[in-house]
Amino acid sequence: MSRFEWLEEYRARLEAGGVPLQGDGGTRLPPARVIQVEADDWGRAGRYSAAFGCRWAGVWAEQRGGRFGLYCLLEYRGDYLILETELPLAAPLIASHAPVYPAADRQERHLQDLFGIRFGQHPDARRWVRHAAWPAGRYPLRDDFPLNGEVLEETPPDDDYPFSRVQGAGVYEIPVGPVHAGIIEPGHFRFQAVGERVLKLEERLGYLHKGIEKIAVGRDPVGLARLAGRISGDTTVAHTWAACLAMERAAGVEVPSRGVALRALLAERERVANHLGDIGAICNDVGFAFALVQFSRLRELWLRRNHELFGHRLMMDRIVPGGVAVEPEPAAVGLLQEDHRLLRDELGALYDILEDHPSLEDRLLTTGRLTPETAHRLGCLGYVGRASGQGFDVRQASPHPPYDRLPVVVPLFREGDVAARLRVRMEETLNSLDLLDRLLLQLPEGGIVREMSVPAAGARGIGMVEGWRGEIVCYVRFGEKGRIARFFPRDPSWFNWPALEQIMLGNIVPDFPVCNKSVNGSYSGHDL
Repeated sequence: MSRFEWLEEYRARLEAGGVPLQGDGGTRLPPARVIQVEADDWGRAGRYSAAFGCRWAGVWAEQRGGRFGLYCLLEYRGDYLILETELPLAAPLIASHAPVYPAADRQERHLQDLFGIRFGQHPDARRWVRHAAWPAGRYPLRDDFPLNGEVLEETPPDDDYPFSRVQGAGVYEIPVGPVHAGIIEPGHFRFQAVGERVLKLEERLGYLHKGIEKIAVGRDPVGLARLAGRISGDTTVAHTWAACLAMERAAGVEVPSRGVALRALLAERERVANHLGDIGAICNDVGFAFALVQFSRLRELWLRRNHELFGHRLMMDRIVPGGVAVEPEPAAVGLLQEDHRLLRDELGALYDILEDHPSLEDRLLTTGRLTPETAHRLGCLGYVGRASGQGFDVRQASPHPPYDRLPVVVPLFREGDVAARLRVRMEETLNSLDLLDRLLLQLPEGGIVREMSVPAAGARGIGMVEGWRGEIVCYVRFGEKGRIARFFPRDPSWFNWPALEQIMLGNIVPDFPVCNKSVNGSYSGHDL
């Protein structure tokens, strides 16, 4: 089926179900189509979209004077559709999508805490991101909330969050975090267990709330790109690319072909670096330190090459509006090709060890299984989704340049255990090396950056990029004089963190570290 051939059938089903639609699904936010619905029909639109088979991919809002604009992003067969509606500022109540799309749970609660939008029939009305840092009844993303916040004499402790509990003989509770023994970011995990068997795991995130959406307002495109690159440090390339893609689409700017290819080169290098780190860390969490040492060594060499050729180990601020900020010297092509050859050789030997090591298999096979049905229901992305039968990859399903001319191979498994999530990373690393070689062989001539024109006030853009954790979405609206009026980035971790709660069910407490690492959600990417 070609692009959007399904849209007429979708519209007909909604209208037959009593959901009148406005707009023709035109390309107001390319590559997405936009359809307006009445606020009273929002919940029914969600139900019919779920029945049609659309994947729920995010929700965000923006204030327009005395009203809210509310947007829901859906994906179907690689096409993106946005449902749009309006709510009054005085009484922002609308039906929840969470009853049919469990992935909407926390993202709707995010809007509840930051905008004061209430979602009727929501299965969980507890606050999510508001860790007592601002009082109930105050909403940081509303226009009347000051940019610097409202300083309290002392922020009260967040000690009254109503965790759910399992009742029964022999059930006990284990609180873990939010401060951990290592240098990882803060997150709280509350276990209910009998013996070592986990009956329930509940997460409490949001400790890293940085006010990203608020402090983006008023920035110029360069400033927004720099901010996007700091949403999640290990995904600085992909988040910056998504933000720049959204701004460029809003401004009608076409990036030079060479700049586009170099962006993909940076993104695939970011993917390889993180997968190398994760493979070693997963093995280390079950006591196989040899793998940690070897994959850490390979990752360190990779990062040093980043610094040598691109000026930064993580390649932060290398992508800029209109293109890229750095171009490697001509000799770099040969260096990178040799790096790829050497890494393939080393990975071949190491992968043989990982795939034929009985003690490793004993700890990873069948551990932390996420069924394909649960992964689909939660909308899991990236390696978490692909290990459980969910094959969506922006580079393949909805490719933007240069991926529209590259053969992207997506590894897919159905076992859904830690071993499968490890194998996805292993195969994706090799696939990225193939893509990197193709990019170097086909690197276009010409410039690497084009000056951004000043978009008209109200111009909007949306960008989707396949980061190393999965699909990243970014929405941008410009205000006066080319300044940002609204910025919403959505990290794939919003969809993968809830999977960890399901993964741990029936597993033993000592397997939590390896299950957690196999998901490796971004705290910072989630905690805007």
